[in-house]
Amino acid sequence: MTVLVLEDEYPAAERLRRLLAEAAPEAQVLAVLDTVAGALAWLAAHPAPDLVLSDVQLADGLSLDVFARAVVRSPVIFTTAYDQYAIRAFQANSIAYLLKPVKLPELQAALAKLRQWPARPPAASSPLAPEAAVPPALALERLLDALPRPQRPYKARFLVRQGETLLPVAATEAAWFQSRHDTTTLALHDGRRFVIDYTLEQLEGLLDPALFFRLNRQVLAHLPAVRRLVPHLGGKLLVELVPTPSGPDTLVSKEKASAVKHWLEGPAGP
Repeated sequence: MTVLVLEDEYPAAERLRRLLAEAAPEAQVLAVLDTVAGALAWLAAHPAPDLVLSDVQLADGLSLDVFARAVVRSPVIFTTAYDQYAIRAFQANSIAYLLKPVKLPELQAALAKLRQWPARPPAASSPLAPEAAVPPALALERLLDALPRPQRPYKARFLVRQGETLLPVAATEAAWFQSRHDTTTLALHDGRRFVIDYTLEQLEGLLDPALFFRLNRQVLAHLPAVRRLVPHLGGKLLVELVPTPSGPDTLVSKEKASAVKHWLEGPAGP
């Protein structure tokens, strides 16, 4: 079985490699790509793989754009922390939609479903087709029934170290989490900061997505910590957080700007 992996977070890509090696030792990872542009170029130049294992959010946009712009005959397993993309994912040959952090039993179940997948006609490659519509892989009702839900309740507290003692900190006290130099820092609204043993990827799966949002590769912010958004060059957004994180400004990519605005506005009323 040949596999193309679309993932822009190195730790997540390595985790998928390890899980895939355990769940399907016969699998051969052909490439690991972190951008929409790279995926489109690869698909145009290579035969279709047996499986695409794809995150939804890539470095330069949504991987769903790959399946909207290219005729991808391969079945797809999506891995992401953002369940709001599920319906669009269903229309892109998706056989499973796994919420991060991906667990081995869930991946094994998805691969079992893949093995029952109807044989697809051989294809030399996947030519780009900007207006091509990809037929749904399964009936929407079946996919909705199989959609994993985020675990409830969300993480409510952290245990942080202060000198020789451990302090319980409520998740609501967090202003933001920042990853720098392989270290994750938790900043509280009162300005105190602690090093914690979680990656941002893990935190995305543990915290309520209505309140916490991954602004970029370095920062996961709590809604009350966002002071304001400032338009930046190239369609990016500068996010002013309180307290101010260390290092460079907190910038949101052009591709992610609308998602941040939607998060700050909150869901529409009934």
